Amino acid sequence: MKPLLILSLVLACGLDAASASPPVRKSTRRTSARKRRPAPPPVDPTLGDNIDGEDLVVRRAAVDALGPVKGSVVVVDPDTGRILTIVNQKLAFEGGYIPCSTIKLVTSLAALTEHVVDPDTWIYTGRAVRYNLTTALAVSNNQYFATLGSRLGFDRVVKYAQLLGLGEKAGLNIAEEQPGTIAEAPPAAGGMGMMTAYGEGFSVTPLELAALVSAIANGGTLYYLQYPRSEAEVENFMPQVKRQLDSEISGIADIRMGMRGAVDYGTARRAAASDDDPIYGKTGTCTDFRASEHMGWFGSFNEVGTHKLVVVVMLAGGHETSGAVAAGVAGAIYRSLAQQSYFVAEKRPTDFPELGRVSATAESH
Repeated sequence: MKPLLILSLVLACGLDAASASPPVRKSTRRTSARKRRPAPPPVDPTLGDNIDGEDLVVRRAAVDALGPVKGSVVVVDPDTGRILTIVNQKLAFEGGYIPCSTIKLVTSLAALTEHVVDPDTWIYTGRAVRYNLTTALAVSNNQYFATLGSRLGFDRVVKYAQLLGLGEKAGLNIAEEQPGTIAEAPPAAGGMGMMTAYGEGFSVTPLELAALVSAIANGGTLYYLQYPRSEAEVENFMPQVKRQLDSEISGIADIRMGMRGAVDYGTARRAAASDDDPIYGKTGTCTDFRASEHMGWFGSFNEVGTHKLVVVVMLAGGHETSGAVAAGVAGAIYRSLAQQSYFVAEKRPTDFPELGRVSATAESH
């Protein structure tokens, strides 16, 4: 056989082999595998819930909005402390989780009360990047709140966390409720910045956050949360004050602006309803390594009509879980209730003859 013919046959065989077995793109296969991470299996968050005494309109909206995911929703009347519904009561009542960026509400109030910062004080986080309290809350800037934490110091942060109800039961005579915990020392890794920007060292329950946000919503009254379990208990309901905060804490009106900004243009945009139905809120996203859960928090309230509500959403799951997702759940609740004219319906009077205050001995520990 002639040399030229042999060379042609060899080249032809090589080309056929190359076309039959294309090179493996390993990096593409690895990327695809990451994108195809399986979603967590669906769960029934209502399993075991006792709905006696609940507002069934609110509950239906909360159950539909939450869907088949691991999480809890607590809805409270901030002007009385009455719990209207708790979806996934087992999760809401058990020990707390890291609050993530919702701790920034505590940090903000502590810094304003101690005159560490004013609402219009600009703090530079880069050469040409700066935030005041409103914009930092709206976009949840971690460096800004780490700076506030270093200026406040550990003792003052803990003082205001306790004053706002963290580390103690939020409810009155709710036997199943377990309290969260207060940080015992600044985190070894990250120090005060991790504590005041991410909530490292704290554990907070959905009920504790609901009580705290209720105090912001009503202007400074920290109520005991009460959970009536029958129609008779609903009819005979009497609010019980735990602490009046307006004489001890300043800046509640100032942080409301940042909470509104979070919904209008910040981290909680998924909660937005309409300009006529303003919603105020604070998101939180981080990993709770103690529970091996990725957390998504949203503490919020609305200000429309006669039914003002506090809605707290806590999600626990995989890396798809976030405060933005939790805000979307809350937004769906507000929108559902608005479509049912819930916020303009007649409301039970709140001008109770004497607002009760519970003594320490009567409190459920």
